[in-house]
Amino acid sequence: MARIGPPPETHYDLPADFAAALGQCVASFGWLEEILKRAIFALDRARLADDLTPQELQVWLAKMGDLADDSMGTLIDRLDSAMRRHAGLHDRDAITDHLHDIKRHRNHLCHASWRPTDDPGLWHPAFVNTQGVPFEHPLGIGDLRRILHDTVQIGQRVIGVMRVTGIDGYWAGDDQV
Repeated sequence: MARIGPPPETHYDLPADFAAALGQCVASFGWLEEILKRAIFALDRARLADDLTPQELQVWLAKMGDLADDSMGTLIDRLDSAMRRHAGLHDRDAITDHLHDIKRHRNHLCHASWRPTDDPGLWHPAFVNTQGVPFEHPLGIGDLRRILHDTVQIGQRVIGVMRVTGIDGYWAGDDQV
């Protein structure tokens, strides 16, 4: 396994501005996951027959309820499949590719151990992906802001896909709040 930095016994406190920017990125990933779930729900709901029996509807709702536990990678795959089953959607591949890029950022930003660099404005996310490849580049606040912007941008594109169905983001249980 590749060495990813100093011994793990060393803990470093992030500067407040960097930690705030990192926190905003992490929050945006949670928002994006919610948007993915709502879009999958809307795309699937738009394809259902109008004459479903109550039992058939309950089976489908249970299937949609399983979305709550899905990882971002699974949600992206489910959205891609749902988009391919819905006629008239454009840029499916570009949306899916962009979502996979964001997922990679999510993985290293959420799961890394952060280490200082020689440049006080840059921090290195000590992270090794599932293929055993360490994350090589230190990040600064500007990088985090760009990732946040990209996450919100792709989320807005997914909202546009969802709205094509005529369902504005309803989620089972929203009416019970």
